Amino acid sequence: MPKHPQNREQPKQRGGQRWGAGWALAVTSVAGFMAALDNLVVTTALPSIRDDLGGALDDLEWTVSAYTLTFAVLLMFGAALGDRFGRRRLFITGLTIFTGASAGAALSSGIDGLIAARAIQGVGAAIMMPLTLTLLTAAVPAAKRGLMYGIWGAVNGLAVASGPLIGGSLTEHASWQWIFWLNVPLGLIVLPLARLRLNESHGTGAPLDILGTLLASGGLFGIVYALIRGNPDGWTSATVLTGLILGAVLLAGFVVHGMRAANPMLPMRLFRSRAFSAINAASLLMFVGMFGSIFLLSQFLQNVIGYSPTEAGLRMLPWTGMPMIAAPIAGYLSDRIGGRPVVAAGLALQAAGLAWFAVIVSPEMSYAEQLPALIISGVGMGLYFAPAANLVMSSVRPSEQGIASGANNALREVGGALGVAVLASVFSAQGGYGSAQAFVDGLGPALWVGAGAVGAAAVAAALLPRVSAGRRAEAAVFEAERELVG
Repeated sequence: MPKHPQNREQPKQRGGQRWGAGWALAVTSVAGFMAALDNLVVTTALPSIRDDLGGALDDLEWTVSAYTLTFAVLLMFGAALGDRFGRRRLFITGLTIFTGASAGAALSSGIDGLIAARAIQGVGAAIMMPLTLTLLTAAVPAAKRGLMYGIWGAVNGLAVASGPLIGGSLTEHASWQWIFWLNVPLGLIVLPLARLRLNESHGTGAPLDILGTLLASGGLFGIVYALIRGNPDGWTSATVLTGLILGAVLLAGFVVHGMRAANPMLPMRLFRSRAFSAINAASLLMFVGMFGSIFLLSQFLQNVIGYSPTEAGLRMLPWTGMPMIAAPIAGYLSDRIGGRPVVAAGLALQAAGLAWFAVIVSPEMSYAEQLPALIISGVGMGLYFAPAANLVMSSVRPSEQGIASGANNALREVGGALGVAVLASVFSAQGGYGSAQAFVDGLGPALWVGAGAVGAAAVAAALLPRVSAGRRAEAAVFEAERELVG
C-alpha cells in the first residue's frame, strides 16, 4: 500500500481541469439520473403491475422497497469499495449490475421475480450512486462545486420529475416492462464513456467493514419488513415483533460498532459535527415524507380521480418537475448565502404543500384544487437537493467525502423505504382500496404523517451552523492542501 494514498485523490487529467470536470459531470449525472429514475418510475405503473402480475398492497410496496432497501443498506459499503479498489472501477461494476438487473426486471413473469430483480437493481445502484458525487467532487475545484452540484442536482431532479411521467407513458402506450428496458441502452452508452473519460481515484484504502455492513443490512431489513407486514399480519404477530425487535438490536449494534471499531463503515464520530448530523437528519425525514406521499398520490390520481398513467404522470409534474428549474438556482444561492437557509426554506415549503393536500383531498377534487399544493411541494423539493449535497460534502474532510456521500444517500434511501412502509401502514389502518372514499379516508392521515416528517426535517435543517460561503470555500481548500501534504 502506498504510504500516502490520499495523493491518488489528484488524478491525471486529459485536456486540463475543465475537460475532466465536464466529462465527470456528464457521466455521473446520467448515471445518477438512472438510479434516481428507478426510485419513482415504478409509481405510476403500480396499478398496471397489479393487474398484470397480481399482488396485494404489501407486494406493491415491495416493488418499491426492494429497490430502496438494498440501495440503502449497501450504499456505504459501495462507497467503501470504491475508496479501496478504485472509484471508477467500482462505478463501472455497479452500473453493469444495475443495467443487467433492469433487463431482468423487464423479463419478470411474476411479482416475486420482479421484486427480486428490483433488489438486484438496488445493489448495482448502491455501488454506483455514491461514487457519482465522489468522482464529480474530485474533478471540480472547490470554489465551483456549488454550481456543479446544482447541475448534478437538476439532472437528478429531472429523474424525479420524469419518473412518474415516463413510467405512466410507457405503461399506457407500450407496457410496464418498458420502464425497465429504458435503462439498458442508457447503461450501454455510459459504460464505455466511464471507462474512457473518468479518471481513477482512491480514498484512504481502509479495510472493508463486513461486520458493520451485516449489522446495518440486517437491522434495516428487519424494521422495514415489520412495517410492511404490520397490517396484513398484525402488529402483535411473531414475525412483525421479531422484525422490529431484532432490527432495533442490530441497528444498536451497528451504532456501538461504529463507535468502537478501528475502521467502521460509518464512523459515529462524524455525527459529532452538528452540520453532518443536522443535514443527515433532514435528509432522512424529507425522504420519509416525500417517498411515502408519492407512492400513494400516484395511485390516488389513477384509482380515485380516474386519470390514465400518462395523465397522472403529467399532472404530477408541477411537484416532481420543479427541481429542474429550482435546483440550479438553489445551488447558486448556496454558494452566495450558504446552504442552511435555502434547505430549511425548501423543506418548509414541501411540508406546507403536503399539509395543504391533506386538508383538501376528496374523491371529487379537481386538478385546479390540487395544483397549488403540487407547485409549493415542487419548489420546496427543488430548493432542497443541490444545497443538501453541498452541505454534506463540505461537512467532512476530503478523504472522508466518499463515506459522507454514502452515508447521506443511504439515509435518504432508508427514509424512502421507511416512508413507503409507514405511510402505507397508516393508509391501510384508516382506509383501503375498497372504494374512492375508503382510499381518501386512508390517504388524508397518511399525508399528514408525511407533512409532519418533512416539517421535522425543516427544523433539523434550521439547526445547521451558520457558515458563510467564503469560509466554506477557504476551509475546503485548506483541507485539500492538508491532505496533499499528508
